[in-house]
Amino acid sequence: MTTLHQEHSEHATHSHGPDCGHHAVPHGDHVDYVHDGHLHREHEGHWDECEPAGHAVHEGHEHVHHDECGHAQVPHGDHVDYLHDGHRHAEHEDHWDDH
Repeated sequence: MTTLHQEHSEHATHSHGPDCGHHAVPHGDHVDYVHDGHLHREHEGHWDECEPAGHAVHEGHEHVHHDECGHAQVPHGDHVDYLHDGHRHAEHEDHWDDH
């Protein structure tokens, strides 16, 4: 799975960090911040939208996420991702995707 490079040009007035008030989400080799229903990551002096390219099914995901499953919920566009085992999982049709 690769990540699209889409600069968030309207993000110049706010710098994310540990005390910015937005939810921090570990994501591979960086940290995403949830802001306005999408995820931002710092990249070479600017902020990018952090969106996976393609479709990555999370194989062997037996756990069913829901409002009271105990995993952090992250609003993400038109759905909710759940933080689980260092990944963001999103329900998709009859399986869970790895974001």
